[in-house]
Amino acid sequence: MQHRKIVVVLKGYPRLSETFIAQELLGLERAGFDLILVALRRPTDAKRHPVHDEIKAPVHYLPEYLHQEPLRVVRSLFACLPRPGFWRALGSLAADLPRDFTRNRVRRFGQALVLAAEWPDDAGWLHAHFAHTPASVTRYASQLRGLPWSCSAHAKDIWTSADWDLAGKLSSARWTVTCTKTGFDRLKVLANGNSPVHLSYHGLDLDRFGSFSEARKQHDGSAPGEPVVVLSVGRAVAKKGYDTLLEALALLPGDLAWRFEHVGGGEELERLKALARKLGLDGRVSWKGALAQKEVLEHYRGADIFALACRITANGDRDGLPNVLVEAASQRLACVSTDISGVPELLSPEETGLLVPTENPIALAQALKRLIRDPMLRARLGDAAERRVRSNFDHTASIGQLKQLFQQEWRAAE
Repeated sequence: MQHRKIVVVLKGYPRLSETFIAQELLGLERAGFDLILVALRRPTDAKRHPVHDEIKAPVHYLPEYLHQEPLRVVRSLFACLPRPGFWRALGSLAADLPRDFTRNRVRRFGQALVLAAEWPDDAGWLHAHFAHTPASVTRYASQLRGLPWSCSAHAKDIWTSADWDLAGKLSSARWTVTCTKTGFDRLKVLANGNSPVHLSYHGLDLDRFGSFSEARKQHDGSAPGEPVVVLSVGRAVAKKGYDTLLEALALLPGDLAWRFEHVGGGEELERLKALARKLGLDGRVSWKGALAQKEVLEHYRGADIFALACRITANGDRDGLPNVLVEAASQRLACVSTDISGVPELLSPEETGLLVPTENPIALAQALKRLIRDPMLRARLGDAAERRVRSNFDHTASIGQLKQLFQQEWRAAE
């Protein structure tokens, strides 16, 4: 069967923190799909992952702010005015505006006008990554062009979007996939039988995260010259809970030998560095900044413990199942995290990892102390976590599921 060309709408591209999306795009290309990438925002990361260089799809950028490219927006408006779908899309905007009376809502409609007016030849489907702003643009564009669309929902987009907004998008999309059971349950209720929702774990490209065969050191925190390395990878943003993790580290016994390494950028990095100094951790903490995937892999392999103190923020934002946890587990790293969102779908307490309540530095410190002092526990949890990843989180399964969903739709249309 000949595959149709898919326009994939992304918030920003490429992004260091969204390797799971890049991995999926590459997987779809290798499965024979012809993709065109459309981003609402240009890249801001100084580095990029090798996987981005392997993706062949062309990338187009919409105006990030309408006032930056007014002529492009006006040309697009006049190009779309004669289209039968223009009034339908305008009606959707009119229905949305009273409930979300913001410039952002108008901006998404303007971006959809540009996408619809500059539509690539032979493209017959739209797919949005994230159910908030990318899905807003995609929904309007699908109405403007009279074409079907689908959506991949992830974490923040599910938990910070209003019910009415998600319900409208779910009923408009042909189908939606999401990557955690908790997210699936929420979307299934909001879809109310109007559109299919599917659970599809991202998984890893296990060729890039091959088995780590070397034996880790059996140090137990008793020798000052052999500190146990605690690693965390993630953006310094509120939902990652790095302040809680630093507070937990500060509660560890003074005679315990450990070192903490953080990999990632983020808006709160300077605040966290200041907090580490305030807590007296300065000499034991290393801030590595944002790194490419190959360098991150070396840090996984050089560490003894992986820690991530995920939380739910005041506006409902949270992680789904952080990809870094799956990556760390693939390298036989003993992981400790919090019992929210999709984390328990990977880490079963005392079996494939340790789970503690969120916002609880005392409990987190106790779990870290156990792992630092017990190399046999680290080895047991790490081995079990790797087995779970390699049996349940191979990304080829999710690519196969997406391929089947697209093909089912296109067979039905023939």
